Amino acid sequence: MPVLAPPAEHSQDIRVGAPAWREATRARTRKAHQVTERCGHEAVAMWQPKDSVQDPNVAHHLCRAAYIQPWRFRVEMLRGGGHVEKPPPGEGVTLWKGKMKPPAWHARLPLPLHRDARALQTAEVVLAHARGARLTAARLGRAQQQINGQVRQLQRQREATDRRLSEVRKGLLINQQSVKLRGYRPKSEKIPDRADSMLTWEKEELKNMKRKMEEDMEKSEALLKALASCRDTLAFCCKERLQAVDLMNQPLDKVLEQAGRHSWVNLSRAPTPRTQGQKTPPPDPVGTYTPECAAALNEAKLLLVESNDNLVEMAKNEAKIREQQLQISDRVCASLAQKMRETCELKERLNMSVGLMRGTIHRCTKFKQEMYITRGLIKGPLSKRHLETREKLDRPLVRVYQRHVGTQLPEATRLAQGTDKLQRHISHVEKNLNELLTMQKNLTWSLNCKKIGFDVDHNVVRLRLRQRHPHVCYEQAQRLVNDWDPRTPPRGDTDAAPE
Repeated sequence: MPVLAPPAEHSQDIRVGAPAWREATRARTRKAHQVTERCGHEAVAMWQPKDSVQDPNVAHHLCRAAYIQPWRFRVEMLRGGGHVEKPPPGEGVTLWKGKMKPPAWHARLPLPLHRDARALQTAEVVLAHARGARLTAARLGRAQQQINGQVRQLQRQREATDRRLSEVRKGLLINQQSVKLRGYRPKSEKIPDRADSMLTWEKEELKNMKRKMEEDMEKSEALLKALASCRDTLAFCCKERLQAVDLMNQPLDKVLEQAGRHSWVNLSRAPTPRTQGQKTPPPDPVGTYTPECAAALNEAKLLLVESNDNLVEMAKNEAKIREQQLQISDRVCASLAQKMRETCELKERLNMSVGLMRGTIHRCTKFKQEMYITRGLIKGPLSKRHLETREKLDRPLVRVYQRHVGTQLPEATRLAQGTDKLQRHISHVEKNLNELLTMQKNLTWSLNCKKIGFDVDHNVVRLRLRQRHPHVCYEQAQRLVNDWDPRTPPRGDTDAAPE
């Protein structure tokens, strides 16, 4: 600042200009310096990051050292005793030679290439949207493929369950056939036994199996409809997402591989070789991953879990029912076979009784015939002319003997008594013979009933073994049941024992 000289010394100043004129010039100069410094600071501040403002109370080199300190690499100790240098996390350019990683620098003013930068940014936004739409479409397509695979597995399991249900229904028809065929037995063989109880038990068990498998079929049908609806929703969303990626020539599987995840639905499936994949983005109504897509993927995930559980349960029930049905059929056949063995034993006993009775009847018949011959011989001839001389009661010797009183011969009386006694024995033998013949007829009838019962049980076992073969379908067994009429028993069947 200039100092004004006192008036006494005014004569010593050699400057010509007035002090006020010089002061005005100096004021303008100071003002120009202030504007220049302010504009320079503002210009630098427009190109400088926000957090790099210098502190006027701290030296410049200290401010710079404190500012670039977070950019330097960090040293980490290893377990073995060594150390490794790693760049700090976050965005930025890594300078491996200088071991620094400055953060990304964002300008506050448009650069000279602002137009090109805006065009590139717009293209990047469009490409990012297309990439997001393509990734979402790939996710939806992969989910649709998995739902299709699950639908095919469920359909195959439904076919297996339907075949098993057909076998159960065929088992009910076989049970009905067995009951109807056993209805052809004679009345004496229709006494309720353990075989009938086993057939009734088999019918109840097969009905329970049928109800259980029908419930499985209903559940699988509802699940199949839900999977089909979810598949249609996924297909619609995928088609809608693909409208933005028509010009991008890249397969969707490659997109999933680049994303680092093979599937966003089936979490149990092995991922791609990349250890860390992209996370599922949050739903955005105006973005590529809309709430509709998120809801479709979540529904697909839930349906896959439910269908997997349902498949496991259906397969377990199908295997259990197949084994249980085979065991029940074997037990019924075993009971019928046991009944056949018992019937065969009774047949042999009846056959032996019939044989022994036949011999007794033959002996009694021969004895009766001999007694008839004896009676004829005792009675003598029918005509008196055929009598021998020694048999006549009016011969001279007898007439001389009968002259005295009380000398009547007992020959005629004894002949009459012997004939009557013989007649009584003949009547008794005939009565016994009739009883033997009646009993023989009853035994023969019972033997025939046992034979019919044995044949019927044998035919039932043979029918069951033939009908339960997998080559015999349900329709064939149904036609066989419809062709039978148990109200018309076969010819030669006798329902009542002879009197």
